[in-house]
Amino acid sequence: MKVRLPGAATCLVAAMLAAPPVSAQPPQPPPPGAGQGPAQGPPPDGGPLSAGQIQRWFEAYTVLEAQDALKLSEAQYGRFVTRLKLLQESRRKHQQARNQIMSDLRRLTNPQNVNSDEAQISERLKILREEDERGAADLRKSYEGVDETLDLRQQARFRVFEERMEQQKLELLMRARQNTRAAARGRGRGSLQ
Repeated sequence: MKVRLPGAATCLVAAMLAAPPVSAQPPQPPPPGAGQGPAQGPPPDGGPLSAGQIQRWFEAYTVLEAQDALKLSEAQYGRFVTRLKLLQESRRKHQQARNQIMSDLRRLTNPQNVNSDEAQISERLKILREEDERGAADLRKSYEGVDETLDLRQQARFRVFEERMEQQKLELLMRARQNTRAAARGRGRGSLQ
């Protein structure tokens, strides 16, 4: 089955081709003004986009696609977009906090780390559980806010829409990683000749 990508998604693929694999990038705190939408352009030096920038671009693309996918009226659209952005921001903040905690746990449990303190590990696990509970509560509240702007059918379509968008994002990231690896292999071959 061949997946047809709309123009904006194709632009995302092109942007991600220049980016290193997401897993190679440590989580970074958002820069000042992050979360204020897709207004941030490419890096001034023309370098690759960060994973955070790609995520924000995809979120903006999701907002654009939602109006058509959910058949939102003009009256619904403004309130829906505001609530959707709050949902996206809540999800992004939780994921960033969770990534930081997981990074700490990886460092603390590294077999080469002989100074690993069980009290520190226990504390980080407690913080992880608290973050997961807080994140789940924030997401539940954010979904309730989105649902308030939608009728019952639109609520169901929104869940299906989100699932489809997540699958599309994963496909784009996988393609970007494959292309990055292929480009690296090509550069490696070129230096051998």
